[in-house]
Amino acid sequence: MSDAISGLYSTYAGAGVDIDAGNALVEAIKPIVRSTRRPGADAEIGGFGGLFDLAACGYRDPVLVAATDGVGTKLKLAIETGILDTVGIDLVAMSVNDLIVQGAEPLFFLDYFATGRLNPDAGARIVGGIAEGCRQAGAALIGGETAEMPGMYAGKDFDLAGFAVGAVERGEVLPRDVADGDRILALASSGIHSNGFSLVRKLVADHRLDLSAPAPFGPGSLGAALLTPTRIYVRPLLRVLREVGGVHAMAHITGGGFTDNIPRVLPKGLAARIDLARVPVLPVFAWLARLGRIAEAEMLRTYNCGTGMVLAVAADKAGRIAELLRAAGEIVTDIGAIETERSGPITYDGSLDLSAA
Repeated sequence: MSDAISGLYSTYAGAGVDIDAGNALVEAIKPIVRSTRRPGADAEIGGFGGLFDLAACGYRDPVLVAATDGVGTKLKLAIETGILDTVGIDLVAMSVNDLIVQGAEPLFFLDYFATGRLNPDAGARIVGGIAEGCRQAGAALIGGETAEMPGMYAGKDFDLAGFAVGAVERGEVLPRDVADGDRILALASSGIHSNGFSLVRKLVADHRLDLSAPAPFGPGSLGAALLTPTRIYVRPLLRVLREVGGVHAMAHITGGGFTDNIPRVLPKGLAARIDLARVPVLPVFAWLARLGRIAEAEMLRTYNCGTGMVLAVAADKAGRIAELLRAAGEIVTDIGAIETERSGPITYDGSLDLSAA
């Protein structure tokens, strides 16, 4: 064997993995990560595992709740546009919004970032978004993993996954006490959030749309508008749970839309009746429906259609809950009620207003 061949992969860098770039990224993000510290965690990274002191949080009889998720093909739009600062917020949102629907306070978060070739500047922007999501949720970013895998990811491609852990007192786990007559409150989404982007990208490609052109449904470029980060509902919902009560169930409207997610939190024998005419549809969804000639039933099962979170609440507390959420900046709409099941777990009245924009 010649010296040239025998020495071809004599270093890890020669195989395409830059350990120094990884170390530079860790040093760059340490102050970003540190900004997510909270009781129970100092948010210092660099060890082999992240530590969290549950006793520092004041729980008496806690149940731990864990969730994991990714961002999906929304990442492809981030890569194509070079807008990398917000997909980290999406990553956190998808897991912490799943925790709060069970009544759990997010405590800490870990991320997994994999790419073909590590760019410390791009990596820092992505992790900066993750840290921002953690700050919004009140969770500490206590660790993660950065993997450089040439041959697995091409060009600037990368992937993200996230893992969140929260806690809730044993007797306060949701859903519970859902009853006939409960009101259904909808909290507005910020946009598409992080579901249905394979169809979004197909429509953009089929219609040869320019992501840098102005968005036809709102301000800014099309790419930036589609990348609007997922809304994180944790802090206002925690306040409602602790100060008002009366929340019997919550559903995070992700993949599966209204149709698949709301029934997940309903006990046997009860159903949700929703007046679609009351659902505030964001212009982006009206645009998508027209662009792709998407039927209403498909919209309701693919997208959040303008509602990122649904609450089933005691009728006598619905007004106070809505008032507190609005004071926290949420857009709240009463869209229906819980009733005895007659023909399936969810019944729709009226139609979505898909004429906006």
